[in-house]
Amino acid sequence: MPKFMTRNEEIILLTILKLKGNAYGVSVRRQIYQDMRDKWSFASIYQPLDNLVRKNYIRRIKGDPTARRGGKSKFYYEVTPEGRQAFLKLKKAHEQIWSGFSKKSLEKGK
Repeated sequence: MPKFMTRNEEIILLTILKLKGNAYGVSVRRQIYQDMRDKWSFASIYQPLDNLVRKNYIRRIKGDPTARRGGKSKFYYEVTPEGRQAFLKLKKAHEQIWSGFSKKSLEKGK
């Protein structure tokens, strides 16, 4: 049975891919703001991250503790092969759904 993705999960998965190895909670939130000009709460970031980990679409990797963070580790995220496959299927579905719609038809409501 396929594991569906919410729109927020899709955005976060894309953002993790975009950040290429530097994806952690704050950087994901910052990138989403840069791309969408929409401020997401940390809860709206971490819940979908947890869901994506549970679905095995991303993996959580514990970084080294740093003095700057009071000896705490930062957690990084990377997309798994299963996550890439799921995203490719989702992209294909989007393309099929959107095919046949022109920008003009959407603007004029035709």
